[in-house]
Amino acid sequence: MLFQFDAHSALLLPFVVPGVVLALHLLARAARHGTLADGLLALLLLLNVLPVAQWMLGYAGWYDSHNGYSTAMFYVPWSPWLAWGPAFYLYFRSLTNQEFRLQRHWLHLLPGLMYAGLFAAAALYDLAWSHSLRGQPLPYHFGTKGAAAEALDALSAPAEWLGYALMLGYGLATLRLFRRYRRYLDDNFSDTARLRFRGLRDLLVAALLGLLLWVGFEVVNRAVGPLGYGGYWYAYFINGALIYYLSIVGLQANFSALVSLRFDYEMIGEVSVPVTAPVVSTIPALAVASLSFATSAPGRVAPEATAPEPAALRAAPDFDPELHPWREKLLRLMADEQPWLEPELTLAELAHRLHTNTSLLSRVINTGCGQNFNDFVNSYRVAEAERKLQNPRLAHYSLVGIALESGFNSKSTFNRVFKKLTGRTPGEVTRPKS
Repeated sequence: MLFQFDAHSALLLPFVVPGVVLALHLLARAARHGTLADGLLALLLLLNVLPVAQWMLGYAGWYDSHNGYSTAMFYVPWSPWLAWGPAFYLYFRSLTNQEFRLQRHWLHLLPGLMYAGLFAAAALYDLAWSHSLRGQPLPYHFGTKGAAAEALDALSAPAEWLGYALMLGYGLATLRLFRRYRRYLDDNFSDTARLRFRGLRDLLVAALLGLLLWVGFEVVNRAVGPLGYGGYWYAYFINGALIYYLSIVGLQANFSALVSLRFDYEMIGEVSVPVTAPVVSTIPALAVASLSFATSAPGRVAPEATAPEPAALRAAPDFDPELHPWREKLLRLMADEQPWLEPELTLAELAHRLHTNTSLLSRVINTGCGQNFNDFVNSYRVAEAERKLQNPRLAHYSLVGIALESGFNSKSTFNRVFKKLTGRTPGEVTRPKS
């Protein structure tokens, strides 16, 4: 019988089939549209499906059939952990840089490819050469397993533990890149919510859960006693659930990554790292100054007075005096043209308006204002929001209206940034009655 249904095999089947179908769909989409992230997500899904499929087919009777089904079980690399860490790392990089290509980076996958190559070589030797051409019987497992496949069993445990080590190493490397990516966003974009998609963090969580799952079961197996097939079945069932989690999170991340990101990790050293100056201290001063910038945008209520230039932004101790004219020019532009009202303002766009380059402007903001670009722009937006919240003429405005009128793209971003820079939520601000 091709598949014997029982409680163990049937419960794993709903994880394997959707995982394979989705992986094939992603591979087809990657081939059609040239999207590397889709191809790497498909690879990750298949790497997770393989061990679950092995346990499912084992409980479905393939190992005990003593025919071609049993033979097939011995020549597939069912535990591809040597490839999981590198594939996850490359997938993360493809999400944060649409121009990322495998040409220079495919060697990360070499351990996994070599491991799979050993199984292919074993199949060629045992099945094609020894059994088919020379007519020799397969000597192991009731005549279904060859000598090369038997020899590969000795590599199983070392390969798994090396795979776990690679998962940990590449996971830490990915976490480091994730932190650098977040700094990159803060240094270059005023609205990072669209780019700092939650899927990236959730992918790191998925990788951590997968590593803890397999290492945990291995530790229990050695410390408590042999778990046996029944005990290990739970590990594969939980890994099946992780397939769904990885599918959902990965698809969301792939969709969010459609924005044109070109974050190059090799060139990150050219991006200025923000000075760790206290940000919250600048906001009350800006609020006290009542930044009442005038605006002629349709639907905006003109303020009663124009506030002075935000000179309360304090320069860092290592601020280069030669950059002082650029700082004054920047603050004057922010007050006169109010580019912070544009929700998707970027460092490059602001540098273009100042007729300078992003490197110099980043230095001016980091050392001249003690903030990264994101906090610098959002400090203007928060100050404007506080002014509007305290304006009796705008008492009928909702918080969403205040957020949009102040340059924010959404209420959630408004709440998060307002809380970060002021220490309180917009709802905690006492508003005058109309």
